[in-house]
Amino acid sequence: MASHSRHTLHHLRTAVNRQPDRFVTNVYTRMFAIDPDLRDLFGVSMAAQQIAFHRVIDHVLEAIPAESGHADLVEFLAQLGRDHRKFGVEPEHYHVMYTALMGEFASLMEGYWDEEAQQTVSQAMMLVTGVMRGAAETATHPARWTAEVVEKYRISRDLAVVRLIAHAPLTFNVGQYLEVHIPQWPKQWRNFSPSIPPNPAGELEFHVRAIQGGTVSSAIVSETSVGDVWTLSQSHGTLHVDRDRPVLMVAGGTGLAPLRALLIEMSKRADSPPTHIFYGMRYPGELYDLSVLRRIAATNPWLQVTAVSEEERDPWWITAVATPAELGIDHEIGTLADVVVGAGNWEDHQVLIAGSAQMIEATRRTLIIAGVRASRIQHDPVY
Repeated sequence: MASHSRHTLHHLRTAVNRQPDRFVTNVYTRMFAIDPDLRDLFGVSMAAQQIAFHRVIDHVLEAIPAESGHADLVEFLAQLGRDHRKFGVEPEHYHVMYTALMGEFASLMEGYWDEEAQQTVSQAMMLVTGVMRGAAETATHPARWTAEVVEKYRISRDLAVVRLIAHAPLTFNVGQYLEVHIPQWPKQWRNFSPSIPPNPAGELEFHVRAIQGGTVSSAIVSETSVGDVWTLSQSHGTLHVDRDRPVLMVAGGTGLAPLRALLIEMSKRADSPPTHIFYGMRYPGELYDLSVLRRIAATNPWLQVTAVSEEERDPWWITAVATPAELGIDHEIGTLADVVVGAGNWEDHQVLIAGSAQMIEATRRTLIIAGVRASRIQHDPVY
């Protein structure tokens, strides 16, 4: 890319990031002015969507001027195009997006918006909208699936297990997460990891904790009932186990779900590598799935399980189903990061981490300081 074009896109990225909220709001305002029906595709609150939109534009303006990595950018945009089908986005809507973006960019770069700048930015945005539209039009998998809730039970006041059966075969890999929306919040999409591998019967199981201020998670725990129909969309994530080296798994809370699914899948194989999973919560009584891990370990000698809790005893409102001691599972007190690093040397292991953003970052940082190569650490995106 010519130096003038790189300079133009760099200047534009700086202008966008000067007031990102205003930029995104103005782009959406322009889109809805061009096609008012587009507003109906989005939920009442667009905060999460707007944050994601800014991330995409920022990434594109950074990646296009780079000398390499364009294949990754194209695949990134293609995945976005396939993903946006779940909102009901049609091919003609991409021209609306292009027009709105170009209008806002021209406004941001007033004084710099000459014919050459317009051509540079136009080519970049035509790449974005063209790849997304093309990927959406050629996608082979359905934009959405539906699944019916067949069982739900609450483990505690803020934690529930929901089991569903899909109405059509689902396409996802064990360890991935799915985009989900529920009838109580039909336009709010959330990511949940199935806790069992995909199977021909279309069975799904999700472990959901109600987070403070979380509308969807709270509704699932308190309102979801048998007979509800959930909508599922694209699968994401690359958590996987290679069989050429031992495995360290670190699961915080409901982050256990994708690792549990991987362990169930591994238990069907004769060549699974030695695996040590550390499963942690704040209180020992919150380790709701220890008994399942114990059953897997009982018939698979390659698996070692360590329970971790930050507190040694449960408060009065928690009644443990089974304690680590009753299950014969080692129990350590402390944070997951500290316990894991203190338990041994993991430099030759592949590492999979799942849980809250804070836990993932703390554990990843601590392991890298302890000598584990960053390239051997897997986790889903942290936002």
